[in-house]
Amino acid sequence: MALHPDFPESPYDIINPAIRWFPADESLRETSMDKLMPPLVPELRKKVKGWRDSGYVGATETSRSLLNWWFKTPHLIPLADRTMVEFQYYFAQREALETIIYLYDVVGVKDKYDLMRFDGSGAVSASLFDETWRRFVVKMATGTGKTKVLSLVLAWSFYHKLYEPESTLARNFLVIAPNIIVLDRIYKDFQGLRIFFEDPVLPENGRDGRNWREDFQLTLHLQDDVRITQHTGNIFLTNIHRVYASDDIPASPDDEDMRDYFLGKRPSGATTDSKVDLGMIVRDIEELVVLNDEVHHIHDPRMAWFNSIEDIHNRLKQKGAALSLQVDVTATPKHNNGAIFVQTVADYPLVEAILQNVVKHPEIPDAPSRAKLTERQSAKFTEKYADYIHLGVIE
Repeated sequence: MALHPDFPESPYDIINPAIRWFPADESLRETSMDKLMPPLVPELRKKVKGWRDSGYVGATETSRSLLNWWFKTPHLIPLADRTMVEFQYYFAQREALETIIYLYDVVGVKDKYDLMRFDGSGAVSASLFDETWRRFVVKMATGTGKTKVLSLVLAWSFYHKLYEPESTLARNFLVIAPNIIVLDRIYKDFQGLRIFFEDPVLPENGRDGRNWREDFQLTLHLQDDVRITQHTGNIFLTNIHRVYASDDIPASPDDEDMRDYFLGKRPSGATTDSKVDLGMIVRDIEELVVLNDEVHHIHDPRMAWFNSIEDIHNRLKQKGAALSLQVDVTATPKHNNGAIFVQTVADYPLVEAILQNVVKHPEIPDAPSRAKLTERQSAKFTEKYADYIHLGVIE
């Protein structure tokens, strides 16, 4: 596995594309890197580096203001003890945002045919893309701040639509989690719009002549607790099964009332508790960005997940619009057959995250300890590998 000797140990340092990790021996870097990485990533890294070095030439005024605020402006954040600490986004988070904005603002990507121009492997074809709308996938190791990337994408889209007359982005957001655990984690960050104010997401009022914080008017709607009072400025945070078309909503163990899941669907009647049909609500608005967290859990074009987003897109098209953007973040952007999502545009792999101390290091027991390990005769995993489990707990 090749990790260049010049690879920086700080997660804040800008990383040259020429020294990024790839899954092969260092001697194969020049000949095989493009074939061993997500097919769009190597070329996009080079293009985005050149664009970054140029000072973001070709970006809209709004995008350039936000990029400079997020990544080129020092930020001091107060701690509980009233001391101040400098806040910085990791380079991986920066690169993800830069890539998305580069593709939208500079390249003008509208669909899969525009994305295919960045294929360095020669293996990408239109048939590998399931969707007909603009979709970008960001690959980041677990624990490296994918939710922060989503918060930045959301703010960028909101301001872009608000300030740029020709923008086709949106100020409504459907944030989808695959299960209750992920939903609760995102909700902790988004509740009260906390992440947008505790992190330096929103520029100061008056910066570049705009009242950023005053203009950032959003309402968070969680699951069935939806009270739409405006056509824009909504964040719909939900489990994936709440977005299915109304006649396709399957019972789920994540439902607050699990009777349908365990006992089968009840006959509907006047006394049956009703649910807010979030799927229909998001289909009725005029503009929308879809943000998926941990998308590897729910991505399958044969599943209702894909059909639901496609249905939203088609309903927007009937109104003369389209789904503005879909951004997926995941540590493992792979189909069930092992093939990587071809829409992957940015990649921060686990090997790099470990080296830069962004995630925990795996700990290997010493040789004498490993030599004492024995497998026991048992059909139970916990009994057969009891020595291994015990040593793992000690380590």
